[in-house]
Order: sequence, then structure tokens, then C-alpha cells
Amino acid sequence: MKKDTELKIGLFGIGLDTYWSQFKGLKENLEGYQAEVKSKLESFGSNVVDLGLIDEPEAAKAAGDQFRKESVDVLFLFITTYALSSTVLPVVQRAGVPVIVLNLQPVAQLDYEKFNNLGDRGTMTGVWLEHCQACSAPEIACVFNRAKIDYHQVTGHLQDEEAWTEIQDWVDAARVKKEMQNNRMGILGHYYCGMLDVYSDMTQQAAVFGTHFELLEMCELHTLREAVTDEEIKSEVQRFESEFDVSPECEQAEIKRAAQTSVALKKLVTNHDLGSMAYYYEGESGSDYENIVTSVIAGNTLLTGHDVPVAGECEIKNAHAMKIMDILGVGGSFSELYLTDFKDDVVYLGHDGPAHFAISEGTVGLVPLPVYHGKPGKGLSIQMTVQHGPVTLLSVVQRGDGTLLLLMAEAESVDGPILQIGNTNSRYKFSIGSKKFLNDWVQAGPAHHCAIGIGHIASKIEKLGSLLGIETLKIC
Repeated sequence: MKKDTELKIGLFGIGLDTYWSQFKGLKENLEGYQAEVKSKLESFGSNVVDLGLIDEPEAAKAAGDQFRKESVDVLFLFITTYALSSTVLPVVQRAGVPVIVLNLQPVAQLDYEKFNNLGDRGTMTGVWLEHCQACSAPEIACVFNRAKIDYHQVTGHLQDEEAWTEIQDWVDAARVKKEMQNNRMGILGHYYCGMLDVYSDMTQQAAVFGTHFELLEMCELHTLREAVTDEEIKSEVQRFESEFDVSPECEQAEIKRAAQTSVALKKLVTNHDLGSMAYYYEGESGSDYENIVTSVIAGNTLLTGHDVPVAGECEIKNAHAMKIMDILGVGGSFSELYLTDFKDDVVYLGHDGPAHFAISEGTVGLVPLPVYHGKPGKGLSIQMTVQHGPVTLLSVVQRGDGTLLLLMAEAESVDGPILQIGNTNSRYKFSIGSKKFLNDWVQAGPAHHCAIGIGHIASKIEKLGSLLGIETLKIC
């Protein structure tokens, strides 16, 4: 997970002030457990605003106001012992951000023999109260349900790695949500004419993700490209040679043409502070604009591999999917269904670029293409395969009623023959088999593009959907 975006977490524990005078040392022990939770959350790369134990309603109101003042992005409510729900509701209502309830005991199992030999029932009760986190969980849930507050719960104990993995997924999802809200996506050119599935409602996309859309002009890119110096082209060619395996088949004129465009693309991104981009253009045959769009794949691949994912064919929804995966640090390569090998039971996915070269299996080839299928001109393209091992496919789906869906599938990128056609393409094996995957995936109604990232990360994406308030669907 990339930690470029500072996530601010609000943390508060809950308790009952009546207990403190009744059970010596109880409050101090609970505060010690809360310190463990804070330390662990900080280890996930977050800034934690810890307001300590909230143990009565007036303190709850003040805490909620403080969290709002601190502009926390998400709340973690640590149940330390039984507490009244009146000390919880005001905090969450006033903070106004998503809340994760941590139902975490100090240990997995009480030492019953030691506990029963404590002798004094008052002492025994105090120790029990350190371990009765579950007692408050239904009360809190009941009140949240009646107050129509969305919440999520993690149950376990402080040494429970499974619980901490789930908590980290929530932290990562919250960071993705925040970075998407701060993202500026450039829209260069227009949709591929007639490709109706990629058309999308930018207002709806902005409403869900919080992304700003910056509509870019081809003439600006042209002006930037014309101003590129010979020295800049030379430096970019050296960068190509450093980051790509440049095929000897590539003509020097084509390499320089792509390098000049690559420099201009970087300047365009810098000028508008872009974190992602969707593009497509054709231009009149022989025009300067055609010259630009037939030389963008190398530069857009470099941008994609360096945290500015670029989706071709102006697939805005897929640029979002790629950005989500890039923030999570797992890639997000631009892909579409290629073909099915029914004998090996694998599905090929790929595209002619841009690709996310940071997740390539081996080196990334820069090769010439005599024709861009379905598009004008010819030029350089990318030949690569996604790393072998677990992968996740993600599609941002716009449905008939205008709402968005995050569609996911977990698979394996496997070894085997790939298509040497100057495209990214990989072989993917699905646990439910290729036929069922294709039927289920297509029936969910995505556009024909998707983003592919390494690792099985559906759990994080499902939590992101919860934080965004949109549905998710995992088909395998």
C-alpha cells in the first residue's frame, strides 16, 4: 500500500466512569490496551488522533466536535469494556465520518484457573470487565441501526492477525477513498466513436469518487510537444532504454517521435496536477494531431507505471479502476478480454497499451506495430505479461439506473504461451473455470475494459465500496 496520502484516523475508546472508583487499576489497564491499538494503526502509515477513553455523554459531545475540528477521515471505536451507548452516539454523529467498531479482547482466552484463584470477587469482576468487549457490541449496533448510522465491526483479540489484516484493509480502503477525492483526472480528446459501453456520466463519477475532471485540449498538448527540445528528446530516449527493453526493430525516428510526445505528456500532467487520465483521439490523416495520438503509448505507459494511470479509448470508468489499484500499490493495467483457451481453461486479457509496467513478469518490451487495429496510423507499442501469481480484476460499472458498482474477480496469472503481437497480454485461470467466469462477468454488465492488479485484494475493494456507499460484486 502506498502511503503518499496522509490518512487521519480518529481513535477513541469507551468505558463507564462509574467503574473507575470501583475497580482499582481497571482504567489504566484499558488505556494500555488502547495504546496498543493506536500503535498498530500508526504502523499502517496513518496519523492517529487518539482522544482516549470516552466515559460519559458530555465528554462524548466534546470528542465528536474535536474529531470534526481535526478533519479525521475515519473513526475507529475501540470497545475497551462495557460502556453506555450514550457515550458513543454523540461522538459518531458529530464527527460525521465512517466508523469501524473494534470488538477486540486483550487475549484469545482467559486464564480461567488463574482467574478463579484471584479469591476476591471484586478483583475478579475488575479483570472480567477488561475482557467483556462483546457486551457493548450489540448495544452499539442497535443504536447505530436505529440512528441510521452506517458502521462496520471487526471482532477478535489484540494478538489476532486475521483481525489486524481486516483492520488494515479498512485503513487502506479509507486511504484510497481519500486519495480518490483528491484526484484530478484529465480527459484528453473524446470517446472512441460508437463504443457505447465506455460512455459514462462524469457527474455521477464525481459524486461517488469525489474526483475532479479536468477537460484538456489537444492543442495544448500540441503546443507543449512543439516546444520540446532536442536535449529533452535525447534524455527521454535514454529513459526508454532504461525502463523498456527496446526492440532493435524500432526505428530511431519512431523512438524519437514517441520520446517527444512522452515529454509533452509529462508536462501536460504537471501543468494540470493530474493523478490519472483518460484519452482518445484520431485527427485528420497526416495531421499533427494524428502524429501525436499515434505516438502516445510509450509515454502513457511510463505515466501509468509512475502513479498516473492512463486509460485509452477515453474509458473514464476504467481510469478510476486503474487509479484505485495504483493507490493500493498493486498496479492496475489497462486490459480487455482477448480470447479463451478452452483446452487449458484459461482466459487471455490484454491491450495495446497503456500498460502498468511496474507489475510486469520480466522486462517490458517496446516494439513497433505496423498498424493499430481499429485506430489510425502505426507506431510503437508495449509487449508485456502481468506477473505470475494471484491477481484481481476490477471494473467500475455504470448500471442502467446510473448507479455505480465495483465488479471484482480474483484469479491467477499463469505461465504459458502469449500472443507476440505488440500488446500486453496474459493468461488467467479462474477458480470457477473460464466458462462460468465469462458468463458471470459479462452478465454483471461491465464495459469491455477492466484493470488488473497483482494480489488478491477483493477484501480491500469491498471495504472501499462500503466507505463510498456503493455496491460491490465479487464473482470469484
